[in-house]
Amino acid sequence: MALVDSLLSIDKSLPVSAYLQIANGIIAYIRQGTLKPGAALPASRVLAKSLNVHRKTIVAAYDELYAQSWVEVYPRKGIFVAQNLPDVAPRPILKIGQETGLAAQTNFEISKDKEIYIAYPFVKGIEGNLVFNSGFPDTRIAPVELLVREYRRFAAYRFTPKYLMYGLEQGSENLRNEMAKFLSETRGLQAGPDDILITKGVQMALYLTTQILIAKGDVVIVGDPGFSGANDVFEQAGAKLELVPVDDCGMNMDAVEAICKKKKVRMLYVIPHHHTPTTTTLSSERRMRLLELAMKYKFAIIEDDYDFDFQYTCSPILPLASADYYGNVIYVGSFCKVIAPGIRIGFMVAPKNFLKQAINLRRLIDRQGEHLLEEAMANLLKNGDIGRHLKKANKLYHERRDLFCSLLKEHLGDDISFRVPDGGFAVWVTYRDGLDAERISRKASEMGLSISSGVDYYYDHSYKNQSIRIGFASLTEAEMREGIAILKKAIQKSE
Repeated sequence: MALVDSLLSIDKSLPVSAYLQIANGIIAYIRQGTLKPGAALPASRVLAKSLNVHRKTIVAAYDELYAQSWVEVYPRKGIFVAQNLPDVAPRPILKIGQETGLAAQTNFEISKDKEIYIAYPFVKGIEGNLVFNSGFPDTRIAPVELLVREYRRFAAYRFTPKYLMYGLEQGSENLRNEMAKFLSETRGLQAGPDDILITKGVQMALYLTTQILIAKGDVVIVGDPGFSGANDVFEQAGAKLELVPVDDCGMNMDAVEAICKKKKVRMLYVIPHHHTPTTTTLSSERRMRLLELAMKYKFAIIEDDYDFDFQYTCSPILPLASADYYGNVIYVGSFCKVIAPGIRIGFMVAPKNFLKQAINLRRLIDRQGEHLLEEAMANLLKNGDIGRHLKKANKLYHERRDLFCSLLKEHLGDDISFRVPDGGFAVWVTYRDGLDAERISRKASEMGLSISSGVDYYYDHSYKNQSIRIGFASLTEAEMREGIAILKKAIQKSE
C-alpha cells in the first residue's frame, strides 16, 4: 500500500479535479501492471494524509474507481484492485498469420452513377504557409468565451438533462423564437418560429432544398463565375445547370429571362450580397425583376444570404425574401460567419408546406441539431451578445478592408485592378494582361503564401481566369503586409 502513496501526485494547476487525478493515476498503474489484481489499496484516511488532501477527495476517487469496476470493496477488509478488470483485450476473428487491415476496395458493386465528385472552393493551405483565404471571419475574435459561459450555465441548471435527450427536428424552439426576432429586426423578414428550420450551416440547407425540388434533368440557373459548393449539390441531384453572367450589379436578368422563355426552369440560385466569388451585390432593380420572373415562370429561388450581417459603407438592401408575396423564395443563412465556421448553425426560412418536407428530410439525415449549442445560441441572441459582437466585428473588418485595399493599391497597383467591396470578407482582384493566375499561385506557394489560382470560379475549369478572390477579414496588419510582399515577388517571378 505504501507503493500507492509514493506513485500518486496531484497537480493543482490542472483543470482536472483532484479526485479524478487520483482515480486516473491508480487506473494507469493498474493498466501498467504496477498494481496487480487483488492488491490492497490504502485506507481513505491514510491516503488522504499522505497526499495532503481531504478524506472526502479520496472517498470520491475510490467511488469513481468502483463505479468503473476497477476496484472491489469488502466490508471490514478494505478496497482491493478488481480480479476481473474492465479493460479486456478483444480476441481477433482471424488467426495469427492471416492478412489483417481494412480493405482498400469493396467486395460489392458501387454504381458509377452514385459516385460524387466535388470541387474545392477554398484555398488549400500548406503547413507553414501564410494563407490568403477566400474570405472567412477571424476565428481569433470569435466570442467563444460567451458560448462557454452559456454551457457553464446549463451545467448548473436542474432541467439541463432534457437538452441531452432527443429534441425537435426543426430545431430548438427558443432559438427559432429568437431567430424570428433577429431576422425581423435585421432583414425585415416577417417570419415566425414555425417558418424557420435550424440546419448545420448553409450547405445542409442547400442539400435539403435540392433533394426535395430537383429531379434528374431539371434546369437550375446559377451565376458564372459562381459558388462551386452549390453547383456540386445541384449536379449531384441530376440538375442541368444553365449559366448566366455576373457583372457589377449581380446576375444578368436578361439572360435569366432568355432561359425562362426557352426552358422550364425549376430553380435559381442567387447570392444577393457580396456574391461568391465576385463580391458584387444584386441591385434593387434586378431583385424586383427576379421576383417578377419567378412569379411569372413559377420557379423557386434559393437566396443564399450567408454574410448579410457584414456591411461597411451603406445600409444593405433587404433580402428578396422580405418582398416575396407569392411564395417563391427559400431563404438560407448562417451563423458560421458571425461566430466561426466550426460553429455549425444555419437556418432556412420558407413557406410552411415546403418547410414540412425539409424538416422530415432533415430527420432522415441527422435526426436533429446540437441541442445544447442551439439553446446557448438562443441565449446569446436574447441577451444581445450576438448584436454586440456583430458591431465589434463590423468595425474591425471595415478597418481591415480599408487597410487591405490601400496596401493592394500601394504595392500592387500596377499589376492588379479591383473594386472596394461594400461588405463581406473578401476582395475580387483582377491581374493585368500578361499575368497568369495559376502560375502566380504556384510561385507564391513556393515562397510561403497560399493563394487562390482562380481555377474553381468558373464552371468551365479550363477557362483562363485572370481574377481571384482574396479574403482580408481574417488577417492582421502584419499578415497583410507580409502576404502582399510575397505576392508582389511572386508576380515578378512569374513574368
